[in-house]
Amino acid sequence: MEIQENIPLNNKTWFETGGAAKYFAEPVLIDDYKSALDFAKQKNCEVFLLGCGANILMSDDGFNGLVIKPANKSCEIIFAEKDKNNVLARAGAGTKIDDFISFCLSSNLTGFEEFSGIPGTIGGAVFINIHYFEFLLSDFLISARVINKSTGEIVEVSRDWFDFGYDKSKLHDGNWILFDAVFKLKKVDEIETAIARGRSIEIIRHRENRYPTERTCGSFFQNFSPEEINFEINGKKQIHIAYYLDKLGIKGELSVGGAHVSRKHANMIENDGTATSTDILNLAKKMRELVKEKYGIVPKLECQLIGF
Repeated sequence: MEIQENIPLNNKTWFETGGAAKYFAEPVLIDDYKSALDFAKQKNCEVFLLGCGANILMSDDGFNGLVIKPANKSCEIIFAEKDKNNVLARAGAGTKIDDFISFCLSSNLTGFEEFSGIPGTIGGAVFINIHYFEFLLSDFLISARVINKSTGEIVEVSRDWFDFGYDKSKLHDGNWILFDAVFKLKKVDEIETAIARGRSIEIIRHRENRYPTERTCGSFFQNFSPEEINFEINGKKQIHIAYYLDKLGIKGELSVGGAHVSRKHANMIENDGTATSTDILNLAKKMRELVKEKYGIVPKLECQLIGF
């Protein structure tokens, strides 16, 4: 496996901004990952795992270390339970979410179509425990193989090991790399599969109408926890950050340089094609300051800042 140098990253992230990676690798096999980690040790440099770049903002200065972009993309059915209603399927960390959904539906397996249209890879999805409405990736994950960044050892772990939460998993501690993951899915007949395909198409249509689909990272800020919020609507605490941003009237209006708050969604920032990462970050700072000033609460980042 080749370790490349000075590889531009702006074409590898959804914001389409940012500088270059000092070193860059696309491992497929476990030994490739070990070689990449050994290289990082020799160079005494940091390691960053990059999926589709859909939830990150890369510094204009790039990343002064090794960027590993997982390229193991195989999918396979590994086990069918006795009742034949549930099947286990494995996907490599570099597999795109929509590609895994297509694999599942072609095998008459349903459940994962709830995440249709979410940009990203299986590695990134497990890292952040992706969610859409009431569905969480952790509802489906059974086990996984992870690689220790310090030793290169590969370990099989259960769902509990990940300590999943809202927008978080144990992978956030930076000590482990996901190699692949196993998910429990429902085996159905052709008619139910056709219904699931229709649902997948409708979810994608809904997402495209509701959210911007290019030069963005998705939600920039996390929703609040109930403990952070006092404001209630109909007896329920309003935890959604987009509600407060909407009330500020900044949707489609507030901008810095080539970065602007999306007209479709107040918690999403778009690059008009001319923005720098600095523009995007400064706009996010303005948004956070406005929420703090008006409501006395401070939004937390969902977007990862890399290389800053």
